[in-house]
Amino acid sequence: MPLPDLADIEDAARLVYAAMPPTPQYGWPLLDDALGTRTWIKHENHAPTGAFKVRGGLVYMDRLLRRAPGLRGVIAATRGNHGQSVAFAARRHGVHATIVVPHGNSSEKNAAMRALDAELIEHGSEFQESREHALALAARDGLHMVPSCHPDLVAGVATGWMEFFRACPDLDLALVPIGQGSGFCGAAAARAALGLSVRLVGVVSTQAPAYQLSFRARQAMPAPVTTAVADGLACRVPDPDSLAVVLEQADDVLAVSDAEVADAMRVLYRCTHNLAEGAGAAALAAALGLRAQGRLGGRKVGLPLTGGNVDASLFAPILAGG
Repeated sequence: MPLPDLADIEDAARLVYAAMPPTPQYGWPLLDDALGTRTWIKHENHAPTGAFKVRGGLVYMDRLLRRAPGLRGVIAATRGNHGQSVAFAARRHGVHATIVVPHGNSSEKNAAMRALDAELIEHGSEFQESREHALALAARDGLHMVPSCHPDLVAGVATGWMEFFRACPDLDLALVPIGQGSGFCGAAAARAALGLSVRLVGVVSTQAPAYQLSFRARQAMPAPVTTAVADGLACRVPDPDSLAVVLEQADDVLAVSDAEVADAMRVLYRCTHNLAEGAGAAALAAALGLRAQGRLGGRKVGLPLTGGNVDASLFAPILAGG
């Protein structure tokens, strides 16, 4: 999968900014104290759907409809934020969206997708089973299957990283959560487009380690998913296109446990009063781990708060320390 270049990302930005403004990046003194270094948070939780993926959906849908103006409808598989992105963009264009989620998915993410007029179907016990069912429905009903990673999605996602890197061009390290990989691909594309040398380190869950295992083995390595907190990182089978980018562009891939993610969610709330879902707090969880190991070394660190779509029933006990 070729990464979008500067011209492609800037064209994507035109499409994104027709629907939303740039999101802010703030330095929070209490976070600097917690990490012992200068940090910046990129607040993708301030996007219209509460997560960074809406950028990719907006670009993908616009370009798709220019290629296929008579499209019957779109379908996608998701744990939530990708589905909200597809539904948000589809509604803007008057296109019917079907979203497939696993049983037991976030009830509040499900409600958000229905509120965006998506037809929601529950199938399977985890993302890969939902994806396979969505592919079958796409073939049966003549729907366009929106993938989890695609150059147009990456171009949209990269607009957020362009904002971040242009605002903070002297970052030494950026920690990037990896679910299906479009976020990491967007960061890599923006780094290349701007000619920066910032280190990009991926972050996965220890309870969904497929991308870390694959990075170390230099080939795809599926792995079981057991995370109960970071559903946005719940990948069992790496996407082949995004994995190729991770293998080529990542400086490292770290893993954080559910307990570390929960702690980072609490730290973010206490230090910034922003809600973070599990995947949204993963970058900070990794940074806290590096601090404990004495590995931050005074470097300026960029941390994307990739999403804030956490169910109240999950967040309340986490905030209380459970």
